Amino acid sequence: MKQVEVAVTPPYPVYIGRGVLEQRSLWQRHLAGGPVLVVSNETIAPLYLAPLLSALPEHPAPIDYLALPDGEEHKNVLGWQRVIQALVDLRATRDATIVALGGGVIGDLAGFAAATYMRGIRLIQVPTTLLAQVDAALGGKTAINLRAGKNLIGAFHQPAAVLADLHVLATLPEREYRAGLAEAVKYGLIADAEFAHWCLAHAPGLNARLDGEIEYLVHKAVAHKAAIVTADEKEIGERALLNLGHTFAHALETATGYRHFLHGEAVAIGLYLAARLSERLGLVEAGAAQSVAELLSALALPVHIPAGISPAALLERMRLDKKATVEGLRLVLLKALGEAIIHNAVPEADLLSVMEEACL
Repeated sequence: MKQVEVAVTPPYPVYIGRGVLEQRSLWQRHLAGGPVLVVSNETIAPLYLAPLLSALPEHPAPIDYLALPDGEEHKNVLGWQRVIQALVDLRATRDATIVALGGGVIGDLAGFAAATYMRGIRLIQVPTTLLAQVDAALGGKTAINLRAGKNLIGAFHQPAAVLADLHVLATLPEREYRAGLAEAVKYGLIADAEFAHWCLAHAPGLNARLDGEIEYLVHKAVAHKAAIVTADEKEIGERALLNLGHTFAHALETATGYRHFLHGEAVAIGLYLAARLSERLGLVEAGAAQSVAELLSALALPVHIPAGISPAALLERMRLDKKATVEGLRLVLLKALGEAIIHNAVPEADLLSVMEEACL
């Protein structure tokens, strides 16, 4: 088992390996003395809740679990209230721990509950999707959605530890697995062209879920996320580059009621649209968008806006994006493959044209 130390404030370890979810020594090291609430969903709990509970050491305080409905549409105020009520029913105190067992939705939701209950309690992330292991479980971002937009209510709340068990990826449905590949590829586009080229060259192995390719991908992605979060924990500067493609993605998810796309699928489309917009604005050399499309297509990820989704409606959603300012839309775009920049006051006419051209 390999370990990556994420040096944020305070520092916490990310354990990457096969079987880490069931390693009792890790739980002994990171559980506090108070009550423990394991938050999962109705898909993951039948698979991994029992092994996790069996791995927990003898504990002086109560341990309970909550299995929420699966899906991004449930990452809302009602879901947050259910977690808070479960903590109250457990008589959880400030020394309690929430264990988030699931993908990005559970990590965000349980993390936000941990950030807000009694002004903050201990959180341990156990990401069970590739997307959560390479991105969502790292860095302390927690949030819930509103109808008006994704992640509009949230807080920074760093976990005490992250246990990324590669073994659980074997049970991921194909769509979930590919959604995670999109977030991993993103690191290559924003900061590491060599890694982007590696992803393209090893697309057959990644598609076949070969152990070596997956392990390299996760370690590389975690190392990139760790370095960026270390430099900019609260997203004052460099960390915003991790949002490449996300302004488009969040608009796509919100406009379709969080039911049509997996987050990584929307991100893949957003990465391609960001590359097209970068070309249109003359920020990156011609052909960059095609290279991004080839990489995403090699991993069987979407690049076009499906029929029936209005670019004008997407633009309206983007105006409420968290990265927008009074000066206008603020997007992360490409200066080169492997180099991203923040571009302020993006012309809406160019943005709309790019989306119209990318519609099926």
